[in-house]
Amino acid sequence: MTIKQYTNNYRYNSDTLFLYNFISKQNIKGSILDVGSGCGVLGLLIKRDFSNIDLTQIEIQEKYATLSKQNAEINNMKSDVICEDFLNYNFSDKFDFIISNPPFYHKGSLKSKNYSLYLSRHSDALVFDKFAKKAYKILNQKGSFIFCYDAKQTDLLFKSLFEAKFNVNEVQFVYVNREKDASLVMICAKRESKSLCRFLPPLILYEGNHYTKETEDIYKKADTNSENL
Repeated sequence: MTIKQYTNNYRYNSDTLFLYNFISKQNIKGSILDVGSGCGVLGLLIKRDFSNIDLTQIEIQEKYATLSKQNAEINNMKSDVICEDFLNYNFSDKFDFIISNPPFYHKGSLKSKNYSLYLSRHSDALVFDKFAKKAYKILNQKGSFIFCYDAKQTDLLFKSLFEAKFNVNEVQFVYVNREKDASLVMICAKRESKSLCRFLPPLILYEGNHYTKETEDIYKKADTNSENL
């Protein structure tokens, strides 16, 4: 899949591809909302693999909303792209899945002077507890909220999800290697679920200086080709 990206602005990274792989193992069907779509890569990868879904993507920055539309068109996919603030937008329909690689740099991190990068990276641009509460309201009765976040903030994520009335069903941590702490967490939370939480085997990215087979398989599965604008 070809994805056009801006050369000197926010660009999707491997976190999105790992999240795509995590999402693709769910029973994906029905209507999907991709929040903070950026260039559109996450939602479009899911649309490519699950062609019968109805894909909607929302992006607060106009230039990225336009890019999401362009990438859908060049890959011959249908996506309804909305250029609005997710927290303030009044959705007319509810969704079966909400997926997102949201901004998650914590409050103590150095903020970029580039406002576009700030919106794309920092958690106070989309405060998670507000995000979770809005997601709950616009999901169907048994809908799923699937996202990735900074692993160091997992305790806060669980607190916000429980307060928003979600049940956490699956969790997977991502480690650069076996010697370092987890860098990323991927979570599937659901409405109206009584299932116990499953902690999946960790995703380890490197063994020594080389990718693990699992990491290589994810990149091959995603099969994205970036073109600079």
